[in-house]
Amino acid sequence: MPDAASEKELGNEYFKQKKFKEAIDCYSRSIALSPTAVAYANRAMAYLKIRKFQEAEDDCSEALNLDDRYIKAYSRRATARKELGKLKESIEDAEFGLRLEPNNQDMKKQHAEFKALYEKEILQKASGVIKKSMQGAQEVGKSATIDNGLGMHTMSDSTQRKGIAAVQGSQTKVSECDKQKKPEKGSVTLEEIGKRNTSAGNTADGTQLDAEIAGPENIKRDTKSRKQELKASVQDLASRAASRAMAEAAKSISPPSTAYQFEVSWRALSGDRSLQAHLLKVTSPSALPQIFKNAMSASMLVDIVKCVATFFREDVDLAIKYLENLTKVPRFDMLILFLSPTDKADLLKVWDEVFCNEASAIECAEILDYLRSVYGLKK
Repeated sequence: MPDAASEKELGNEYFKQKKFKEAIDCYSRSIALSPTAVAYANRAMAYLKIRKFQEAEDDCSEALNLDDRYIKAYSRRATARKELGKLKESIEDAEFGLRLEPNNQDMKKQHAEFKALYEKEILQKASGVIKKSMQGAQEVGKSATIDNGLGMHTMSDSTQRKGIAAVQGSQTKVSECDKQKKPEKGSVTLEEIGKRNTSAGNTADGTQLDAEIAGPENIKRDTKSRKQELKASVQDLASRAASRAMAEAAKSISPPSTAYQFEVSWRALSGDRSLQAHLLKVTSPSALPQIFKNAMSASMLVDIVKCVATFFREDVDLAIKYLENLTKVPRFDMLILFLSPTDKADLLKVWDEVFCNEASAIECAEILDYLRSVYGLKK
């Protein structure tokens, strides 16, 4: 009777023969008998070969749920995500794989490739936005708003030129007639009225002249004002939308079970310490060593400590529990030993200004002083 191991080995043989569908069937039977990270990752590789990228991504995620340090699962999922157009996520997988194996040349190559593709995509999007903005500005410049005494409407450049020419033509004709007949004493010609009122910017009855005659500077100011108002309105709407999105994000935050899940969620919430604090609070302090295992980075350690500082005053006991359990994460001593001068200065500043200042409770002072020494921060 076949078992999980024999089915997996048979799948490997089919894979070598490039019989990928048969290999997938074998890996599927192996998983059904006894699911392992290797079987899921092997089936993911077979899915990649037949260009079933979504299935490959799903299998790699299953593999990482079973073993979050399985480097091949990160590499294969990064490839699947790249093909699915998820370049940012593929870079995150490659970065996490490199954190586990800094000298892995395949992961380095993947990371460089995906990062270059992502940067190219960002540049293309930015170029598109700039191009649309310039086209919009040109469209605004091609029309001017005029007031005809009955309401506001726009005229194109060609229409404005025709209108102005007509006015000028009529003025010329009237002036020629006036030359043949002298005006009565006390009267003025239409041409003179035009000259006087053009400089004043108004007609004789007080109504505004055509936009081109009344003064193009007014149009420019009005257009600029409307643009500023529109920009402010858009920014206000964007701010409201962001606030609603953040509120919804807080509701959907769930406790991570692996270092990868934690880091992805943490990065997604970057820029909002309150949401990062919420993520931290839904994660039990005692779970941190099990979640991070050997995958904790110095930058993540420092960032978590900074986040703890934001709610230290409101919940001192909880904050201390996080600080204590971070010291139990594997390789903590090595992380502290090789902290960069900048990271160490950041930790020292947080400790002096928040954790150990004069406002700290006396009963917490002893344990905070002890933790200060564990974090390698001299007074």
